[in-house]
Amino acid sequence: MDPGRLWQETRKGLLDLLFPPRCVGCERKGAYFCEACLSQIHFVEPPQCPRCGRSSSRRGLCSFCRRHLPLIEGVRAVAYFEGGLREAIHHFKYRGLTALAPTLGKLTIAYLENASLPVEVIIPVPLHPSRTKERGYNQALLLAQELAKETGLPLWEDSLMRVRPTPPQIGLSAIQRRENVKDAFLPTDQRLAGKRVLLIDDVCTSGATLEACSIALHKMGVESVWGLVLARER
Repeated sequence: MDPGRLWQETRKGLLDLLFPPRCVGCERKGAYFCEACLSQIHFVEPPQCPRCGRSSSRRGLCSFCRRHLPLIEGVRAVAYFEGGLREAIHHFKYRGLTALAPTLGKLTIAYLENASLPVEVIIPVPLHPSRTKERGYNQALLLAQELAKETGLPLWEDSLMRVRPTPPQIGLSAIQRRENVKDAFLPTDQRLAGKRVLLIDDVCTSGATLEACSIALHKMGVESVWGLVLARER
C-alpha cells in the first residue's frame, strides 16, 4: 500500500474511533448508512420502460418515450430516491460526506453484475468546472471510481466535458429540463468512436441530463450509451 493511502486509512480509523460515524438515516452509531436503513431501500423492479426505466404497467415504451424517443439505449436505476437512501445521497452530494462512496457504490456494483448491460467503458456525468470547484468533488465520479475498481472496466473521466453551467433542474418540467441541458456537454476523446459507454450519475429525475450526454457521445460515434444511476424519482 502506498504511503498516501496508508495515511488516509489510518486517519479515517482514528477519526472513527474518536468520533464514531452515525447513520444519516436513523442516527445510529457505527456506520454512515447502517444495515437496517440499507434493508429498507425500495429497489426498482419490473415492469418498467425499456428506454427511460420508469415504472410502467404496460409492455414496451412508456407514453413519454413514445412521444419523445430518447437516443440513449436505456436508463437503469438501482432504487427509488426516497427514505434513507434520499438522505444518504443528500449528505453524499451536498454535505461533503464522501465517505459514503464505497457503500453507495456497492449498490450500483451489485445492480450492474445482475443487469449484464452491454458496456465496455465507464464515464461519469461531468460537472461544470465552476460547480466542481464550489463543491470540491464530483459525486458521479466517486461512484464511477467504485464501480471501475470492482468491475475492472476502464474509467474515462475526462472524455466528456460540461462546457456550460446550467441552472438547477428543480421545478422544471421534463421538456424544460431537456432545453436546460441542451448542448451542455462535449466529448473530448477520439477513442470513444465505436465504444459501448456506461454513463454514471447519482440521481435521475426526467433523464434529461443523461440524454444530453448521450446525444453528445453519439456525435462522437459511440456504438451505444447506457445510463446507470443510484436512484430515481418514482
